[in-house]
Amino acid sequence: MLILTRKAGEAIAINDDITVTVLEIKGGQIKLGIDAPRHISIHREEVLTRILEENQRATTETTGDLTNLDSFLKRLQPE
Repeated sequence: MLILTRKAGEAIAINDDITVTVLEIKGGQIKLGIDAPRHISIHREEVLTRILEENQRATTETTGDLTNLDSFLKRLQPE
């Protein structure tokens, strides 16, 4: 992990296309501005964790749904 010290108004650059700027420091909070290309997703960590959990849940639920669909379609086929 890289640890940097920045003051309000100062920034860090990530590669050539991402800039993180410290906009404000107030009490125990820091307000950051992130400038990045639209194709790069930026999420708070807790939001990303929730997205990943929901995606995982969706893949396991889909398997059960497909099994039910397969059984239903087999019943519709003439013998």
